[in-house]
Amino acid sequence: MEQRITLVTLGVSDLARAKGFYEALGWRGQEVEETVFFQAGGLGLVLWSRDKLAEDCGLEPGPTVGFGGIALAHNVRSEAEVDALLAAVERAGGTITKPAAVNAIGFYSSAFVDPDGHAWEIAHNPGIPLAEDGSITLPDFGSL
Repeated sequence: MEQRITLVTLGVSDLARAKGFYEALGWRGQEVEETVFFQAGGLGLVLWSRDKLAEDCGLEPGPTVGFGGIALAHNVRSEAEVDALLAAVERAGGTITKPAAVNAIGFYSSAFVDPDGHAWEIAHNPGIPLAEDGSITLPDFGSL
């Protein structure tokens, strides 16, 4: 298996609400057959019915409350961008779960959940700089 991710699919309970939330944050998606696709840098973020996603994975739909064991991350170029994005998240109907602050590792971060409870970290981490196109290249942590 090549070391890459091509799509991340989020199971949602209300596709229109989920699409509206991400569009309120400035994302632009394409709806195709009850599925919404967003280009997110070099990968795609997909919104699809939680029940249909579970069935497609050969799983039984489970409870939709509590932490699901995964968090998505969105790095930005400044602390001010973290704060501005958090304000947009609240206006769009997301819930801030961790206020923005310098964390134990030394960079500025926060966390929120979207209306379906999917966790996101928003961070300004100078140790993982963003390229002009928003992509990252992880540093060699062994040499730090």
